Amino acid sequence: DWRRIRYMKIDVLTLFPEAYSALRYGVLGRALDAGILDVSVVDIREYSLDKHRRCDDAPFGGGAGMVMTPQPLKDCIEAVDPDHSALRIYMSPRGRRLSPELAEELSHKDRLMFVNGSYEGVDQRIIDHWIDMEISIGDYVLTSGDLATMVTINTLSRFIEGVLGSSESLDEESFSAYLLEYPQYTRPEVFEGYAVPSVLLSGHHDNIKKWRFEQQLEATRRLRPDLYDTARLIYDLDAKNDKKKKKR
Repeated sequence: DWRRIRYMKIDVLTLFPEAYSALRYGVLGRALDAGILDVSVVDIREYSLDKHRRCDDAPFGGGAGMVMTPQPLKDCIEAVDPDHSALRIYMSPRGRRLSPELAEELSHKDRLMFVNGSYEGVDQRIIDHWIDMEISIGDYVLTSGDLATMVTINTLSRFIEGVLGSSESLDEESFSAYLLEYPQYTRPEVFEGYAVPSVLLSGHHDNIKKWRFEQQLEATRRLRPDLYDTARLIYDLDAKNDKKKKKR
């Protein structure tokens, strides 16, 4: 069962440790307080041998911007993970795309290390010899890897038992089986003249389940046709539609 892991150690190497105070709020904050997650944030500048604690220099061959130098990164990585017990991840636009499947895969690990680049990135020798995996959260460029790291931690932590209040939250949310989530409603039943769909008030669980599935299909078809094509194969929707036409 992929929900067996009850504890994960995460090391974050960054030039901007103060940014990670965002992890202290909401669901992740509760997971940290409960000891389900242990996130240690390490300032890469503390390992720089430069008298001004510089961690960047101009790129060989010319070009715009600065590149993070290898010495502080290498020393920081080896000080935090001397036995290479962590899966070392570098957040990069050219990395493997973050997905529910990858998030679940990462949630199996006992220990992760996120190495965050900044400026124009890091010296390639760090990636070649001290990094295990590159991950991207999308086809765009950020000013540093830190926001991408926080997104990845948030996403994978949802697969760890105890982080979410209910396992159903994970099973029914968007991208579960390539479908977007169905619409959600709460009190009051009528707001500004707009009523909650009557089926949700019926108490008929089979009808509610059917309505929600239909809403998932429609939302996915309308908003994410790329996902809908995959969902059609999974649920064999074309075959079901053909059967309906024959009955008519």
